[in-house]
Amino acid sequence: MGDLDAIADYIALENPGAAKAFVLRVLEHVGQLAEHPDRGSRPQELPRSRYRQIVELPCQVFYRHEGQRVYVLYVMRSERLLRGSLLVSRTRRTQGQRND
Repeated sequence: MGDLDAIADYIALENPGAAKAFVLRVLEHVGQLAEHPDRGSRPQELPRSRYRQIVELPCQVFYRHEGQRVYVLYVMRSERLLRGSLLVSRTRRTQGQRND
């Protein structure tokens, strides 16, 4: 989750403790998706898609699931605008990794 690392690095410039706490909260929420994959909401920008999101301010974590597998696709700052094409391209990458 390189996106998460970049956001945490930015937060750490001002407050390393807050950055660590933020990463731990995100990882805890992502870890819960294995048991509750439908927990997240559908992104407002993509209401009929298979993608879901969990919000851990200041970020949104976008994912999708297939059966028991959950794929985290993108972590972005909440104030940015979501582009659906970004999720599609990351989905293709996860499918390629799965087939290797």
